[in-house]
Amino acid sequence: MKAQVHGLHHITAIAGDPQENLDFYTKVMGLRLVKKSINQDAPDTYHLFFADKDGNPGTDLTFFPWPDMGPAKTGAGMAVEVIFAIPQGTMAYWKERLDAHNITTLEEIRFSEKHLTFIDPHGLGLALTENDDERDFAAWEKSSVPADKQLRGMHNVRFQVRELKNTEVLLTDVFGYERMAEDNGWVRYGVEGGTSGKLVEVHADSKLGLGRWGTGGIHHLAWRVKDTEEEMTVRNKVMQFGLSPSPQIDRFWFKSVYFKEPGGVLFELATDGPGFDRDEDPEKLGETLILPPWYEPKRAEIEAGLKPLKYELS
Repeated sequence: MKAQVHGLHHITAIAGDPQENLDFYTKVMGLRLVKKSINQDAPDTYHLFFADKDGNPGTDLTFFPWPDMGPAKTGAGMAVEVIFAIPQGTMAYWKERLDAHNITTLEEIRFSEKHLTFIDPHGLGLALTENDDERDFAAWEKSSVPADKQLRGMHNVRFQVRELKNTEVLLTDVFGYERMAEDNGWVRYGVEGGTSGKLVEVHADSKLGLGRWGTGGIHHLAWRVKDTEEEMTVRNKVMQFGLSPSPQIDRFWFKSVYFKEPGGVLFELATDGPGFDRDEDPEKLGETLILPPWYEPKRAEIEAGLKPLKYELS
């Protein structure tokens, strides 16, 4: 089989206050903090990873908390919304739950699927849609949400560009996606059948102003590749396409390659492993500050510069 990407690996966004971010995604959304670490390129900043029980690729929404940064600006070259899958029959539960936390929701029909849309406390666009496609997922017994109602992982993501042509060629000819449908100005692409976690939607408008990173914005989209061999094969295809991918970077829990797609959105290729249990007991993921080995000599200095976080398990 030809090397390609296999859907979403993770999405990284920019948050405000880290404690508010932690409380919302664990207490309201019911996700597990599977890794409390640092931004490896800015080690005075947390990198918080929220996912299912095991931190499966495709379930992981991560954050760089930069509370002093201004708000993100929506526009071209920016991803604008993360859509999570929830089990069939749980939309009413989630609407009631979000209402109880004073979160305003809207119902929309997109591509014949009902979506419940809202924003997180720092402005990140989120949506929920019912879907029971088979996918890598492990329910977390300590979640604030019952196992049969938990978020199943990222279903889809949306981003905006000025011109669609070259972005579409990257998605189809390099990544292996197929154009599936159009709805209200958005084009949906799917890979490996376009099941949950293997979708992306793109909106193109030549009049769009340029977007800007900030709190409540998405920093980058990471796409699944199986291993280093496949990652380097896709990286080579990206280079042949005319883009400038980074060298492979060891993030310890996975290996990464970064580049901007033709419309300006920052993309990452990320390997499925080694995984978040490489350096922690699987039953205690996220409970302590974990540093990649090359940062351990600076632990005292790093910890002194980070705001302590309170993490309460159910």
